[in-house]
Amino acid sequence: MLVENIPTKVKLDFEKNFEVTTVRDMQWLGKKNGELLSLMVNNKFDFFITVDKNLQNQQLLEKFELSIFVLYPFNNKHQTIQTFIEKVKEIMEKNLFGKLNEIKL
Repeated sequence: MLVENIPTKVKLDFEKNFEVTTVRDMQWLGKKNGELLSLMVNNKFDFFITVDKNLQNQQLLEKFELSIFVLYPFNNKHQTIQTFIEKVKEIMEKNLFGKLNEIKL
């Protein structure tokens, strides 16, 4: 699941091996993080990708059964986010992810 502040074009940066959905696809725009995380768990999502650097300070992430990727780009333009997605895919393909995965390039 990609949050709404990540360009929807990023969805296309994942190969066919990954099924990627956006908040917009699910019609969950405007949902607060706690509600969004609960919806994701209830709908059996495995991963959450966000650029919200304060997420771990706002939510008790241990209570949600999914892996969270927090990206630290200097802006949220598609070209910038693309470089982070390559690292996300690499971590997913090697099953090296945990509850919270912070990616800083």
